Amino acid sequence: DFDRAAEAGQNAHRLSVEWSRIQPAPDRWDEDALERYRVMLRGLKERGITPMVTLHHFSDPLWLEEVSGWETEAVAAAFEKFVRKTVEALKEYCTLWCTINEPNGYATLGYLFGVFPPGKKDLKASFKVLENIVRAHAAAYHAIHEIQPEARVGMAHHYRGMTPNSASPLDKWVRDLQFHLLNAVIPLALKNGILRLPFGRVRISQAAKTQDYFGLNYYTRYRVAFDPRLPGQVFGRQFLPKGADISPTDQAFTIANEAEGFYESIKWSVRAFPNMPIIISENGTYDSEDTFRRRYLAQHIHQMWRA
Repeated sequence: DFDRAAEAGQNAHRLSVEWSRIQPAPDRWDEDALERYRVMLRGLKERGITPMVTLHHFSDPLWLEEVSGWETEAVAAAFEKFVRKTVEALKEYCTLWCTINEPNGYATLGYLFGVFPPGKKDLKASFKVLENIVRAHAAAYHAIHEIQPEARVGMAHHYRGMTPNSASPLDKWVRDLQFHLLNAVIPLALKNGILRLPFGRVRISQAAKTQDYFGLNYYTRYRVAFDPRLPGQVFGRQFLPKGADISPTDQAFTIANEAEGFYESIKWSVRAFPNMPIIISENGTYDSEDTFRRRYLAQHIHQMWRA
C-alpha cells in the first residue's frame, strides 16, 4: 500500500493506532502491537511520506467501556497514560499527532443519536462526554510536548456545513444554534479554555491554546429547518439540498457535492484561528464507479485553491 502511495506522489499519510491493541487491559501493554506500528511508520519515512498519527479514532477498549468510558472524568488520566506509552514508542518516526478524531461526531452519534456505541440518546451524557474529551485532549497535548517538544499536536474536527432552509428567523436561529454546538464548541474550548454549552459554560483552563494546527474534516453541507417536534435534535431538521449532485445512494451516508461549503469551512477556520496552520485532515467520498468522486475531488480542490 505504501509503495502504491509513493508511486502516486503521496507525500503525507494519516493513520490511526488502536487503543485496545496497544493496551488490551488496564495493566497490560502489547509491545508487539507497538512494534508493528513502528514498522509501518518506518516504512512511510523510508518512502518520503510524512506520517500523521491519530491516537483515538472512535473505537475504545472494552475495559474502558466497562467503567463508563468517556462519561467519567477518570478517562482523561487513562487516555494520557495510553498516549504517553504510544508516543514514547513511536516518536522516532512521527512528530505530527492528532489526539482525537471528530470529538463532536463521537459525542453526538454515540450519546445523543445512539447510532454509534454505546448507543445512548442522552443530551446530558453527550455534553459530559464533550467535556471529558476536552480534558483528555489537554492532558494528551501537554504530555506529548513534554515527551517531544518539537511535536505538532491538534485534533481533527468534523465541520458540517449548514445554511438556513429559508429566510425565516426560526430557521436562522436553529441553524446558528446547531452550527455552534457541532462546529464551534470544541475548537473554541481549545482556543480559550472555556466549553460553552447551551445550559452554561465549563472552564477548563488547561485546554487553552492546545492546538498547534487546526485539523479540518469536511464532506458536505446541509439545509437546516426549525422543527419544534424534534427537541432531541435541537429543534432542527437537517437535509441535503434538493436537486444536489449526490453520491451513489447504496450507502448509509449520502454526500452532496457542496464544494462551496468547503470554501466556507476554510474561511471560518481562518477567522476563528488566525495565524494558525490549517491541515485538511479529511475530505472525499466513496464511489464504486469513480464518476461522482472525480467531480467531487476536482471541485473541492478548486475551492481550496480559491481559499
